[in-house]
Amino acid sequence: MIELTAGFMPLTDSAILLAAKEKGFAEEEGIALELVRENSWANMRDRLAIGHFDIAHALAPMPLAANLGLTPFDTKLIAPMALGSGGNAITVSNSLYEAMSSKAQFSVSDAAAAGGALRLVVEQLKHGAKKTLHFAVVHPHSVHNYELRYWLAGCGIDPDVDIEIVVLPPQLMADALAAGQIDGYCVGEPWNTIAVSRGVGKIATVKAAIWASSPEKVLAMRANWAAENEQTVTCLVRALYKASLWCADKANVSALCRILAKPEYLNQSADIIEPALTGSILNGASLNSGLAFFEPHARAATFPWRSQALWIYSQMVRAGHVAHDSSNKQIVHDSFRPDIYRAALTPLGVAVPAANSKVEGGLLETTAVGVSAQSLFLGPDGFFDGTVFDPDKMDDYIAAQK
Repeated sequence: MIELTAGFMPLTDSAILLAAKEKGFAEEEGIALELVRENSWANMRDRLAIGHFDIAHALAPMPLAANLGLTPFDTKLIAPMALGSGGNAITVSNSLYEAMSSKAQFSVSDAAAAGGALRLVVEQLKHGAKKTLHFAVVHPHSVHNYELRYWLAGCGIDPDVDIEIVVLPPQLMADALAAGQIDGYCVGEPWNTIAVSRGVGKIATVKAAIWASSPEKVLAMRANWAAENEQTVTCLVRALYKASLWCADKANVSALCRILAKPEYLNQSADIIEPALTGSILNGASLNSGLAFFEPHARAATFPWRSQALWIYSQMVRAGHVAHDSSNKQIVHDSFRPDIYRAALTPLGVAVPAANSKVEGGLLETTAVGVSAQSLFLGPDGFFDGTVFDPDKMDDYIAAQK
């Protein structure tokens, strides 16, 4: 039995990793998985880099930031697998939600309408010389930050001028909202539902409405460790893939909730965890049928698309976190490893995309695509503003965002 230590954060999108241990999928592949709960993404990044963890439940941009030299340690990371798509939301204080609702009608499924309502509030605050709204994200190099900024900018709100963005660990966000220290936040579940259940906030919109079928967390590991342990990585990817199938089965929702609710994992009630797994929203609304709040398996949710890594990179450039050049683009391209994923799963007859990249935002409905094995369905993967991202036209896309 191969012993592996895995770091995870107390979030619903750690489900695949936790289920791999709890339901025996890791053990079936000869892996004894030790799970260690972390409290901050900075700690997760550093402990993975220095070898405390063999693998980690990681923010999708974390390997990119490490390989681009944006982190304290010179350790190269790779992501051979995604841990599902979707899973986060934007929650605002009750007072801000009421102000937005007074300006315009919107729903959680309509990110453009929600952002338009927020823009009207921001404009009123600016004219009234009142305080700047504060929104929190979990880490500067997180999809939360980049998608929040993308959403704000796409709705006519300058994320560097009109809003102040601060960093908080997920577990502090609802408390900060209740204390009036922040006006909103973008975070993974269950920390949006917790604010709603406590009566201190409401969900304004969700990640799936900003960019459908998009990555959130990935399986991260040191590049040199992966090269030295190829068979172990193969077995791990297979175990996590099987866990993703189990997590996606609606018949297993109650069992999955009980696993996640354990004190050593999320330490929350199953009632708080369940909404993210069923797609319901505690505001009293539900998502449109074409959206999945959190998807652990369907539509290639665990495939590490290089085009998605490159879109994240485009937003890192837009935020001023890194310069755009061919060298950095190649570094990002090489950080996600669909080749490892494909090599591990193709022998099992799994339907795996034949391409490593695709045009993001090009599928407005679920579509059958060509794969290396059997039938596979992708999409919808649209952006809320109707734009598309072609990784082969990176220069034009970045120039258009300035």
